[in-house]
Amino acid sequence: MNPRNTLGILTILLTASLLGGCTAAVVGGVAAGASVVHDRRTTGSIVQDQEILLGAMHLREADADLIQRGNVSIDVYNRQVLLTGQAPDADIVYRFRQQVAALPEVRNVFDEVFIGPESSWSEAASDALLTSKVKLSLFELDIEGFDPTRVNVTSSLGSVYLMGLLTRAEAEAVTEKVRYVSGVKRVVRLFEYL
Repeated sequence: MNPRNTLGILTILLTASLLGGCTAAVVGGVAAGASVVHDRRTTGSIVQDQEILLGAMHLREADADLIQRGNVSIDVYNRQVLLTGQAPDADIVYRFRQQVAALPEVRNVFDEVFIGPESSWSEAASDALLTSKVKLSLFELDIEGFDPTRVNVTSSLGSVYLMGLLTRAEAEAVTEKVRYVSGVKRVVRLFEYL
């Protein structure tokens, strides 16, 4: 394993132990980093994504107002950040978005945070189930050379956000497949094309 990757993974694990509730997200990022063989991003981009995620999580944890009054999730793919979840007012989200956008190497921030009351436990569980259903549905696509693990899937309040480095044909097929998964209210494509 590349020494830089090892250092990045160790940094992530150390930070995860300090961030408590965010451990699952960070460990998921480590697992994604370990599957670099299937990823179309460069190893450098994967490491940058992990660094951006950690920086954004640190900013979120340091913002007492956001932590107490909101529920914002962070996804990073190819130096682009997706913010989803809920917050009580737009000013809190705007401030956080600006801080995340100022992190080194961030190319773009997609703000998809719903302004309103925090989602219920059942809505959160429904989104988790929806994400799983969408990911499983992608394994049914029969496209030569397509690897469904190259699509980053996030669900929030029935909206499904798709990120990844795909060909246009792959992106069209993925979008059509996801559009017909039970429970999907809206599909948001944030793909970059090869």
